[in-house]
Amino acid sequence: IDREARKIKQGLGLKFAELVCTGFWHSPECEFVHHCIGVEGKVQVSILKGQVYILSRESPLSLYNEELVSINVQGECEPIDAAGFINISPLSKVTAE
Repeated sequence: IDREARKIKQGLGLKFAELVCTGFWHSPECEFVHHCIGVEGKVQVSILKGQVYILSRESPLSLYNEELVSINVQGECEPIDAAGFINISPLSKVTAE
């Protein structure tokens, strides 16, 4: 998902959290946001003195795959290999405009 879509998703996530924390779980607004972000899965949390700690999370729709994203699993990459990408990444935004 691109940068702008991620911003929208994060905004909806914050709105969803706000609605849930204020007790509007069954409200039409919360149901709408829930539908928009496609919430499916489980999150285990610990709540203590106004703080929420995420203990675990899982989803059958998760796009994360450690074998695809970890340089530790692939084994042939070094962190220095990312330097070129880091140096040219900001240029793609400039050339696209």
